[in-house]
Amino acid sequence: MTDRIISATAADGSFSVVAGVTTSLVRETQSRHELSPTASAALGRLVTGATLLGASLKGKERLSLQVASDGPLRGMAADVSLLPGKSVGARGYARAPQADLPLNARGKFDVAGLVGRGHLQVTRSFEVGQPYMGIVPLRSGEIGDDIACYLADSEQIPSIVALGVLANREGIKVAGGAIAQLMPGAADRTIEALERRAATMPTITAQVDAGATPEDLARSIAGDVELRSLREYEVVFACRCTRERVETALLALGRDELLKIAREQPRAEAICEFCKKRYVLSREEVGELVARLPRRSQSSP
Repeated sequence: MTDRIISATAADGSFSVVAGVTTSLVRETQSRHELSPTASAALGRLVTGATLLGASLKGKERLSLQVASDGPLRGMAADVSLLPGKSVGARGYARAPQADLPLNARGKFDVAGLVGRGHLQVTRSFEVGQPYMGIVPLRSGEIGDDIACYLADSEQIPSIVALGVLANREGIKVAGGAIAQLMPGAADRTIEALERRAATMPTITAQVDAGATPEDLARSIAGDVELRSLREYEVVFACRCTRERVETALLALGRDELLKIAREQPRAEAICEFCKKRYVLSREEVGELVARLPRRSQSSP
């Protein structure tokens, strides 16, 4: 089944909601990074949350979420951008993908324990102008709470964030999420009603496992409030790494370092931390990069 996200607004204009199923995206992320079960839940929630927030992107804008923390996972990152054909491309990585912990006292993945304490940084990059960056302390390390904290503190938008990843022995079974946000001028009772519905509705993973669509998830958190659909996107794993970017990074090392690499190593290798693709440059190709750099001028005696 193709991953999708949809966005909608309440007919009375009191709140907006974006919801989606991200099972294939999380499976692809888990497979590429060989994530442990708990790391799969943590990074799966982060890439799902980033994907949902990505529904607000326009044109060539990009959104990235970075978690810097002191837990065994040692931090993680996810970013999203719009692709041609009404698709959202997402990717992510964890610094210690094999790190794991036993289930917590409730028999759930101990995501908070694996993530630890730290902060969440959200960066929005625009086609024109400087990026906007917001940083908030991690509220719980459960990711959904932390994204809600960021939206409330940095963007002043009261929000409900529900994210879920369900895994079994074969890998990722289902994944998805929903974010409901208050619209300007909405009454306080609106967020209270959303909080009650989020607390009483079946979990995101239970709903998706039972066959729920993004529309079903949106209606679940909206309750009896009529929704008006706005946009729909397919979601795919997509990485922006290219050989040209690798060459640019190597050129940034400078002439002396590249000469040292060409002299001491038969080849140069670089692995994309997001998609794990390996780029290999031969000694001769490294030499060609050196030739592209200007020679240092020598002062006369």
